[in-house]
Amino acid sequence: MLVRVLLTGAAGFIGSHIRRALEGAGHDVVAIDFMLAAAHGRDAAPPIGVYRVDVRDPDALDLRLRGIDAVCHQAAVVGAGVSAQDAPAYASHNDLGTAVLLAAMDRARCRHLVLASSMVVYGEGRYVDSSGDSVVPSPRRREDLDRGRFDHLDSAGAPVAWAPVDEDTPLSPRSLYAASKAAQEHYAAAWAVATGSTVTALRYHNVYGPEMPRDTPYSGVAAIFRSMLAAGEAPRVFEDGCQARDFVHVHDIAAANLAAVERPLGDFAPLNIASGHPVTIGEVAAVLAGAHGGKPPVVTGEYRSGDVRHIVASPERARRTLDFIAEVTPAVGLAEFTSAPLRTAVAAGAPTWR
Repeated sequence: MLVRVLLTGAAGFIGSHIRRALEGAGHDVVAIDFMLAAAHGRDAAPPIGVYRVDVRDPDALDLRLRGIDAVCHQAAVVGAGVSAQDAPAYASHNDLGTAVLLAAMDRARCRHLVLASSMVVYGEGRYVDSSGDSVVPSPRRREDLDRGRFDHLDSAGAPVAWAPVDEDTPLSPRSLYAASKAAQEHYAAAWAVATGSTVTALRYHNVYGPEMPRDTPYSGVAAIFRSMLAAGEAPRVFEDGCQARDFVHVHDIAAANLAAVERPLGDFAPLNIASGHPVTIGEVAAVLAGAHGGKPPVVTGEYRSGDVRHIVASPERARRTLDFIAEVTPAVGLAEFTSAPLRTAVAAGAPTWR
């Protein structure tokens, strides 16, 4: 059944791909974006067909929600957070914005939300010891990181191994951005119960692909590595390069959103959206460098506060409930990414909250 969808963040990297997927499937899309300077550059005009709307503006939302059947909510300030000064921006745009949107959806009697969430809500992910028993690691200590000791350890001092995270894993955000995404989920889940609505929260893993923003302090690591290679530099890999992640192509992210719009699930259904092919950060840098013909990666031993050691998801529930299986493997997608077009707009500083 064709529906009328309000798409927030429609001018962004992910949002623009979702818009094309929804329209390509025949859905009527009302596209909005606030065009934050931190993402789009100063004085950036919305693309054709996109309305400039702040999701924190209830009157503007009431106008755009008329006749809407479902909302696909992508608008957010993204990134791990460069400093504690980013906290108000995350709380304002991500959490207040979501709360205002949910209230407006209630007024419009719009009862289905697809929410862009993130794997960062899991924090340190899931680990098992040498016996295969689950363990909950403590946050890594700065003194260990300074000495190049990056792995989590069990009570005997032996490294613990990562295991795939499923959607029942308790949320444990470890960064400002992660805290804001977890709060979005909590607001959406409570709204679903209060209004009898449905929410599908898509927990994206590391997204990459065409039209990704060029390197900024808030960019994904794949874009940062690619920009280093384009400048003739070696990709600089933090820690020891063995951090395990799942990289999922933006075309698969768009396909997952299309499926979630077309197939409402329960009152609140969180789903991992991942490729199902884990890779290490060092492998990502090596694939990009090899496909580009550039300098091999350099492992620096540096680290970022708030980064987790390993986070890899199980995509089984999305396959079972949405029939979603990612089509692009990281080996193929990352190699193609070396020559994919990137966004030319230059981000303008840190996000602001007022």
